[in-house]
Parts: sequence; structure tokens; C-alpha cells
Amino acid sequence: MTPTTAPQDFDNSTLHGGLAPTDTIAAVSPFAPRAMLFDTCHVGVVLRVVLLVQAVAGVAAMFGTLDPLDWLLRFSLLTGGVLPATLAWLVAVCVFKGRLNRLGVSLQWLAGTVMGAVAGAYGCGLLALMGLLSSPSWWASGASGVLLSALVLAGLIWRAKARMPAATTARLAELQSRIRPHFLFNTLNSAIALVRAEPAKAEAVLEDLSELFRSALADPAESVTLAQEIFLAQRYLEIEQVRFGDRLRVQWSLDPGADAARLPPLLLQPLVENAVLHGVEPSASGARILISTTRRGGTVVIKVTNSAPAGSGRPGHGLALTNVRERLFLLHDVQAQFRTTCKDGLFQVRLEVPL
Repeated sequence: MTPTTAPQDFDNSTLHGGLAPTDTIAAVSPFAPRAMLFDTCHVGVVLRVVLLVQAVAGVAAMFGTLDPLDWLLRFSLLTGGVLPATLAWLVAVCVFKGRLNRLGVSLQWLAGTVMGAVAGAYGCGLLALMGLLSSPSWWASGASGVLLSALVLAGLIWRAKARMPAATTARLAELQSRIRPHFLFNTLNSAIALVRAEPAKAEAVLEDLSELFRSALADPAESVTLAQEIFLAQRYLEIEQVRFGDRLRVQWSLDPGADAARLPPLLLQPLVENAVLHGVEPSASGARILISTTRRGGTVVIKVTNSAPAGSGRPGHGLALTNVRERLFLLHDVQAQFRTTCKDGLFQVRLEVPL
């Protein structure tokens, strides 16, 4: 099957949606550093945060001091307010970490820094109550709390990301091991049906199938190029074209500038198979499928769109789409986008990946 570019309504589509066939629901990466962000209940985290804040307080106490003894007195004064405020912030975050981790990333930062401002004011209040401050600096104390809490949050994010690679590698291997047998069994069943129905075409079909098997059985890699994924999708559609004939109408709109984008292996083929399964197979008149790629600056947009005439289509469980979404985010994290929509008889999967 030779890729061709033909005018289609699909290309003008601005469909956006979520992971279910509903409109305007965007997928959010489940791998953003959220679950571990407010993990401050461990002794090691508490010690590191206390040492960091105390180090900042020690440096701040150096300004305006005349000798080491003067610095020690100033540092002791600051510690009387800074240490209780730091421990109060850590305890509050530990107590409410369940609720805080369920917030969006922006709200997490806001909540953490607001709690830092409150902790800073609390430390200032303690010093004032002990008579160690003649004129409390509420605004300066609150701002210091915001700055230090933001610094601690940045460290917690770095810690969360540092702990992700091993778990990410294991999860990616698990997801790929699920999709490979499913992919092989489906293509093998298609080949068997074709050999029985049209023996004359068996040789070409088996050549395409052997290429698919070779790729599926290869050693798992972290990523492959978009061009490689398109090649496999073309081989798969060659097999299905013989099976469905005129019922399967495929259009390709490919941007050569997008070929170098990296994808998890065997990512595009399940989307194409999904379009055949739910768009072409249940319909007596067949369906149209468009696979398009577009480079937009440093981003590549990939669309797989199929028509579902008269709303026909076998309802599925969404497992294939969920698998693709998770593998995509495991590779590209927040740089990837995955959206689906079903509108006006068209079902579209839209991916965005960095180039």
C-alpha cells in the first residue's frame, strides 16, 4: 500500500477529547511527580529539610555580625523561631499529605508555599512572644517561609523523579509484554483466514506478516522512530486490505519532517487495529481510516481517525487505548499528549510527542 495524500475532512478536524468517547476531556499524565511530592513523614526527609533550613538561617545570621560570638548569638536567636516553624511545616504536610497529593501540580505548589508563609509568620510570632524581637517583621518572615518552602518542594520533586526510572522501566516492560502476544495472535488469525480464502495472495500476505513478526519478536527497545511505526502499520493494513477489500479505505497524510519522532515500539499498530476492529469490521459498507503526521516546530502530531457509519461500531473496553496512553507517558511523561474523541460519526485518536 503506497501512502498517498488526498483531501479529506479528517485533516481539517479539530477534534479534542478525553480517554473515553466524549468531548473536551484531556488526558493528564499519571506519571507527573505527584504521589511522592509530599512524602515528608520519613526521618531522612525531615533531617535533610531541617539541615537545609538551618544552613540558610546560619548564612543569614552572618549579615551584620562583628565576630563569631555575635554570629552564634544571632544564629541561636533565629533557630528559636526557624526550627519550630520548620517542624510545624513538616508535620502539617505529613498529616495532610493524602489530600495534598490529590491536588493538581499548580495547587500543590500553592498549598505548599502558603503553608510556608504561615510557618514563617508562626516562627516570627514565637520570637515576639519570647520577647526576642522588639519589632516583628511579619512580611519578611512570611516571604522567607514562601522561599524556603518552595526550595524544599523543588528538592522533593527532584527526589520523586530520581526514584522513578527503575519503576518506569519495569512498568514499560510489563505493558509491552501484554501487547505483543495480543498483536501476534490477531495478525496470525488474519493470515490464516486469508490463506484459506485467497491462496493466490498468500505469499504477499505472509511476507508482510513475517515483517510484523520480526518486529514484534525483536528485543524490546525503549523507543523506535515514527517512520518505523508507520512501516509496520502499512504492513498490517496490507493484510487487512486483502481481507476487507473495498470496505477498507485508507488515506495517508504523512509529513517527512515528523519521521524522526520517538515512540514506544508497537504503539501505532494497535491504534490502526482498533480503527479496523471498531470502524471497518462491524459495518457492511466499511469505513475510512486516515493516518496523518504533522510536524509543528518541536512537536509532532499523530492522528488516527476512522469513520463509524450510522454510529456503528463494536463497543470496547478501552484496554488498547489505555495501554497506548500509559506507554506513551512512560516514555515522554508530561511532554506527551493523548486525546480521543467521537464526534459526527468520526472517532479520532490524537497524539502529541516531542521531536
